[in-house]
Amino acid sequence: MKLSAPVYRLKRKARTLSRTEGIPLNLALDRIAAGEGFGAWSLLAAKSADGSAARELLARLIPGDLLLIGARPGHGKTLLSLQLALEAMRAGRPAVFFTLEYTAGDLLGRFRALGVEPAQFQALFTFDDSDAISADHILRALADAPRGTLAIVDYLQLLDQKRGNPELMAQIRTLRAFARDKGLILAFISQIDRSYDPAVKPCPDLDDVRLPNPLDLSLFSKACFLNGGEVRFQAAG
Repeated sequence: MKLSAPVYRLKRKARTLSRTEGIPLNLALDRIAAGEGFGAWSLLAAKSADGSAARELLARLIPGDLLLIGARPGHGKTLLSLQLALEAMRAGRPAVFFTLEYTAGDLLGRFRALGVEPAQFQALFTFDDSDAISADHILRALADAPRGTLAIVDYLQLLDQKRGNPELMAQIRTLRAFARDKGLILAFISQIDRSYDPAVKPCPDLDDVRLPNPLDLSLFSKACFLNGGEVRFQAAG
């Protein structure tokens, strides 16, 4: 489906709509996307994404990094994570996706929406939707992963859901030590607190990460935040 204008112009149009009608930017983006024949801005972004942000992000990462990817719902954090996995696999590196939010079919469909046939990366991609996802589970699943493997956890707050799991701070410390010892890259998709106001701050940052329980965010070495089509990189640790 051909867009009526380049994505950057559509974003600009959405910002104008947001200001003139006094509606949140995410609603304005969805309205612009609907006019282009898409159900949501995230679907339009997936169709038109060129992967440049993911390539830039991957170039910033080194073995042992813990990455935080934060955005409000519908602003592209899962899309960026999948593009990051694709870029890693294109470089010949394995990628693992831990999630309770999506099925394997959902992710395969998203890869195809990006113009990629998942079968070409079958030997490099692992999907894990175990109900037992926690630091201990991730350690077991990645015990034999080669150096440089990228693992994505969807999402950070998921590790904090079961009472039987260690506290979130302890889990992240364990995973940080594991990533450094094995030379892995662990990326955590994160929810953003509802108090975040894009009218005050164009893009969320570490102060806006939703934390039901205490967590020292300096345990992460790098962070990336998205809002309204903007992508901002930030040092964390």
